[in-house]
Amino acid sequence: MILRRRNVNLKTVKELDAFPKIPDTYKNKSAVGGTFSFVTFVIISWLVISETRYFLNARLHFKFEPDIDVDDKLKINIDMTVAMPCSLIGADILDSTNQNLLGFEPLNEEETWWELSPDQRSHFDALKHMNSYLREEYHAIHELLWRSNQVAFMGEMPKRTVIPDHRPDACRLYGNINLNKVAGNFHITAGKSLSLPRGHIHIFAFMTSRDYNFTHRINKFSFGEESPGIVQPLDGDEKIASDNMMLYQYFIEVVPTDIYTLMKTTKTYQYSVKDYSRPINHAQGSHGVPGIFFKYDTSALRVKVTQNRDSLIQFLVKLCATVGGIYVTSGLINSAIQACWYIVSCKFFRKEVEEDRRTSNDKAMTNKKLTITPLNLINVATPDTIDVTLNPQ
Repeated sequence: MILRRRNVNLKTVKELDAFPKIPDTYKNKSAVGGTFSFVTFVIISWLVISETRYFLNARLHFKFEPDIDVDDKLKINIDMTVAMPCSLIGADILDSTNQNLLGFEPLNEEETWWELSPDQRSHFDALKHMNSYLREEYHAIHELLWRSNQVAFMGEMPKRTVIPDHRPDACRLYGNINLNKVAGNFHITAGKSLSLPRGHIHIFAFMTSRDYNFTHRINKFSFGEESPGIVQPLDGDEKIASDNMMLYQYFIEVVPTDIYTLMKTTKTYQYSVKDYSRPINHAQGSHGVPGIFFKYDTSALRVKVTQNRDSLIQFLVKLCATVGGIYVTSGLINSAIQACWYIVSCKFFRKEVEEDRRTSNDKAMTNKKLTITPLNLINVATPDTIDVTLNPQ
């Protein structure tokens, strides 16, 4: 087979175009089309940003299920101050298995003063106000709290800078205790506790009713590990006793809570509380022991909190569907408006167009009827003499 050499020059290569082009007569540029293009671009950009933020902000899913981990330990975190010297009060726990605080780690006791310094008072008032607001608005902002990743909204109370000139008149009780996961009673009352085979007693010899003062301030009272999104109802609570022989009771329902996030898994507890207080007056039939009693019990249901998020493929599919849908819809609306505008223009401006056409036709006919008169240059009369004057330079 003989291959013939074809003549290919540079001009042929430049003129080569394998893609068909749209003729200029088919392109219709208008202000309406440009406006729709700009609006479409803005809407697509806003939807892309919204879809991306929605993908990054994982949604929370709450589920109730039976609590089968009955052998787990219940950790209680306490930091509170009672307006009595540490030598006159005692803290103890008695659960349904008749096990008291002697079987657990004891709380730390620290002699302190009831009156707070200005910095400490400002800190505690802010804690009280914030926790009160969270208790009232929790169901409205709980999604924000769970996503905040802030374990505590207030830090530790600042150290006392000014030391009072009198002896400490209060006792701070703080620490962590790992309890059995059963109903129990944590209480603070007068006298130190003494364990007995069937319970325990508090010895408060040489104390009169004037020595009693169960005014208390709760800086922290929680169960389990610290976790963001958990509102502790008793944090920032302060009770001022109006009578020396006052009984304060807190009835607490503890709910186990498992939190499964994308980064870690936390097993903690949240609780609800009801409080009741009354003075002890045996003469008037109000019997009991003055003190502060926290009666707690665990719920049979567990709350499971998980973070759900779409996969990357689902996110890309939603993004493409959103962009394509907006683009096609804007094109259809643009075509419909252009068609309506064309119909309206032809209907209302048809007479003006016809008048313009008639005027242009009349002008054309007038131009055709114009005659050109020739100029006779032969019979032009010439003067007999021509006066030419030359001016010297």
